[in-house]
Amino acid sequence: MSVFSASVTGARLATGFSLPVLVVLSLGFVAVPLTASPYVLEAILLPFLALSLAGLGLNLLTGYCGQVSLGSAAFMAVGAFAAYNFDLRTGLPIPVSIVLAALTAAVIGLVFGLPSLRLRGFYLAVSTLAAQFFVQWALTKFSWFSNGSPSGIIAAPVIELAGLRLDSAVGRYLFSLTIVTAITLLVHRIVSGPEGVNLIAVRDNETAAKVIGVPVLRTKLVAFALSSGIIGIAGVLWAFTYLRTVEPAGFNLDRSFQILFIVIIGGLATIRGTFLGAGLIVVFPLLLGRLSAFAFDGLIDAGLIKLIERIVLGGTIILFLIAEPNGLSAILSRLSARLRALVRRG
Repeated sequence: MSVFSASVTGARLATGFSLPVLVVLSLGFVAVPLTASPYVLEAILLPFLALSLAGLGLNLLTGYCGQVSLGSAAFMAVGAFAAYNFDLRTGLPIPVSIVLAALTAAVIGLVFGLPSLRLRGFYLAVSTLAAQFFVQWALTKFSWFSNGSPSGIIAAPVIELAGLRLDSAVGRYLFSLTIVTAITLLVHRIVSGPEGVNLIAVRDNETAAKVIGVPVLRTKLVAFALSSGIIGIAGVLWAFTYLRTVEPAGFNLDRSFQILFIVIIGGLATIRGTFLGAGLIVVFPLLLGRLSAFAFDGLIDAGLIKLIERIVLGGTIILFLIAEPNGLSAILSRLSARLRALVRRG
């Protein structure tokens, strides 16, 4: 038993992931590609991975550092359009274009994060709306970003690595899963190290953080840059692997609120909660759609059904937050504790 525990601990130290997460990743990389249908991959898993990554970036900024942002969709758009233009105009490999797109989104996020040096809370949230409106206006106003397309809608390039075209649903899924896994490990190491301590100190009390020597201004700006870069990569996945098109309208304010809901529902300052929140946001509307189609097909107008779905989803979120304000991650922790207690008794 001690040998098993030692091997599990060694694996955790070497990878940064616990045994349950390693099991999930094994299923994700092996079982899912072999068994999942194209519909599950394209309608559920691909948007789930992209939104999870966007939620992870926002959680780093809001959950860990306490800086509220309502412009997440703008940074997704920056990442998607930057990667498209780097690929189109330079011919660089897709991974290099994605890295450059992340750096571009990080720079834009750093610029719009400057108000955080003077503003907090609601005022900072309102100021981040400037990024949302400015980026969407710029992408619509200047056709250069969309390669002269009158509608602003452009086709995303085919993902190709070392001469291998990842054009199938399985290929795009594995590409997305690899990126999300790598970035999640990076974020885990950041929040588990000294930089994570600084982030939480700034979130809890900026004055106390200054007293104990935390570089508050640098910590805030680094959080904005890292968050925006990660969200920019999420925008690339959303456009290149899921929708396979790039358009400004796809990154509107509704998308920013969707990412914020993922963070709130999953749980602030928790990596696991981000994925739980994204799963609920992606799967629940699909279930509601199937249920409403079964119950009201032909009886109610399709537009009214869509409105009912939104009302039910919104009401569910409100009830959920009242019952458990710490999110799905806290519920899962309690269930895990009870399960361990039952196993010990047994």
